[in-house]
Amino acid sequence: MASIDFITVRNFYKDNKERLKLSLVNSENGFSRRITMSDTHRPGLALAGFVDLFTYDRIQILGNTEIRYLNTLSEDQLNHSIDRFIEFEIPCIIVTNGNSLPPYLVQAAVRRYISIFSTPLSTTNLNHLMGDYLDLKFAPTISVHGSLVDVYGVGLLFTGRSGIGKSEVALDLVERGHRLVADDLVMITRTADDVLTGKGTELAEHHIELRGLGIIDIKKIFGIRSVRLRKRLEVEVHLVDWDSKITFERTGLQESTVSILDVPIAKIVLPINPGKNMTVISETIAMNQLLKSHGYHTAKEFDQRLKNYMKNKMTGKNQLPGDSWSKDIE
Repeated sequence: MASIDFITVRNFYKDNKERLKLSLVNSENGFSRRITMSDTHRPGLALAGFVDLFTYDRIQILGNTEIRYLNTLSEDQLNHSIDRFIEFEIPCIIVTNGNSLPPYLVQAAVRRYISIFSTPLSTTNLNHLMGDYLDLKFAPTISVHGSLVDVYGVGLLFTGRSGIGKSEVALDLVERGHRLVADDLVMITRTADDVLTGKGTELAEHHIELRGLGIIDIKKIFGIRSVRLRKRLEVEVHLVDWDSKITFERTGLQESTVSILDVPIAKIVLPINPGKNMTVISETIAMNQLLKSHGYHTAKEFDQRLKNYMKNKMTGKNQLPGDSWSKDIE
């Protein structure tokens, strides 16, 4: 498992300049500072002089409340408040609602090599948009050898030994109208709400390697509708070679799961042998997962119907109400 330890203020500004409508207030001399946490902070108490619990190592957001408080202070009080606040190793400062800053704060930030940004967004909107970005940046991430495909809105991760046919199954699914997310190397991230999201690497994005043919560009061949940037991962389909000595699941009552980044997801072990239509089976896996997500479990429902039939058989009732199939069993 891996996750980044920090992002620089420079990269933060570059990634969010348009999305957060950021404009640089002072200078770039604080662009080398590091952002190490996904949480942000509003320094109301710190500006008032109470810094015992000041979480200075986060992005500091000055909203309407902070700016109005500073505007109530005398010049000496304002300078003292800013000096006390700015002496900490703050990553950067963002001023919301297009508020004007006291000139002394801008000057003090330049001396301390702290960049200040301004945005017309409200504090609430800024926190919402920026939180998504920071949560994703600092989320735990691992790389998995496999292929990730969006099948009927369900993220299927195909895994298995090298050369077993993961890419070929993914290609066939794309040809049938489904969407490729990543092939060969899938980057999986766990977000704050314990959701696994997969995407490809920037270098190999939307490309598939086919043995005997080489690397092909799915987006160029099949069009923009055949790919997507990322997808929630819901089922791992582990491809294995057929072995008559191994007993594979036949009823679906024994559900298997796999833990990825401490998040459990469904796992299907699928044996491959000549003549098996892996694409249709993969589509069926996705549709069956959709049924489960809506509260319908086919194997459990069938098992219960069978138990009810056997119970009624023992009590002399040959047919359950509404069961036309029970006569066929006899």
